[in-house]
Amino acid sequence: MAGKSKKRRSGCPISISLEVLGDRWSLLIIRDLMVRGYRTFREFRESGEGIATNVLADRLSRLETAGILHGEADPADQRRVHYRLTEKGIGLAPVLLELMIWGARYEQTSAPCGLIEHFEQNREEILAEVRRRWERRDPTPLLPKFEPQGRRR
Repeated sequence: MAGKSKKRRSGCPISISLEVLGDRWSLLIIRDLMVRGYRTFREFRESGEGIATNVLADRLSRLETAGILHGEADPADQRRVHYRLTEKGIGLAPVLLELMIWGARYEQTSAPCGLIEHFEQNREEILAEVRRRWERRDPTPLLPKFEPQGRRR
């Protein structure tokens, strides 16, 4: 599959993916759009991750340029932007699901063990639900907000 033409370090799909997504903030913004139902700059800023406003603005712009999300004016207040994943963005759902399962398996997290086990045993259903919510513009959170202090799985 081809993307926008641009000078790349190599033709390796992993290298190219990391050029687009190779920082933690981008993936956390995508997570918040995909499974927490966040839509606005303020929601991302207040997500609890501690992202600086200038970094947030930069990452939203980069993700929009990359075709992973797009901004839509809020019908009630044209000054406010609601962000939404594109088809390309929602295509990252399996990647984020596997990162979450991997992180909970091998690192200390605050993700409830039962939730991670459910996700691990029901991957296809979880991914179908993420896509359904995206298609219907349903902002109902799929994941809870995890607290900073974790416990080993």
